[in-house]
Amino acid sequence: MRRSMAGLAILAMTLAAGPLAPAAIAAPEKRAVPYYGSIGASLARMRTGPARTYPASWTYRRADLPVKVVAVFKEWRKVQDPDGTEGWMLAVLLRNTRTAIVRGADPLPMRSAPDDGAKTLWRAAPGVVGRISECNGGWCRLDVKGQAGFVPVGSIWGVEPGEVLP
Repeated sequence: MRRSMAGLAILAMTLAAGPLAPAAIAAPEKRAVPYYGSIGASLARMRTGPARTYPASWTYRRADLPVKVVAVFKEWRKVQDPDGTEGWMLAVLLRNTRTAIVRGADPLPMRSAPDDGAKTLWRAAPGVVGRISECNGGWCRLDVKGQAGFVPVGSIWGVEPGEVLP
């Protein structure tokens, strides 16, 4: 009896507060394109157009893979992956978390400071994905599952040369 009374009280307070404002339900994104983000789902389909009726051109099974959003149409985002492939994904499959993928043929030294002469803390193999932060002066801090260090911007995909991140 107490549980049902408590439930009724919560329901009454919710109804008294009034309906949710449309902005609280789904606020449209107002970011200027292009911008970088990442795939947030462990399974994401890239489509040839901005609707589920368009065929899937790729299926991604790698959460955190960096993508570049190049166009917006309603709840769809036209994205470019690290290989340059473009297509449409639902916005709910993406997130704003900045990640980058290591490019090149050799392991990338992750340094203790943003300097070529700084101590090498770790090495990241080509294709490794990590979260980026503190980009400035041509260097970014790359964190790969808790192992972090500074890498040159030209060795990763997911950030523009000259871009500054706090």
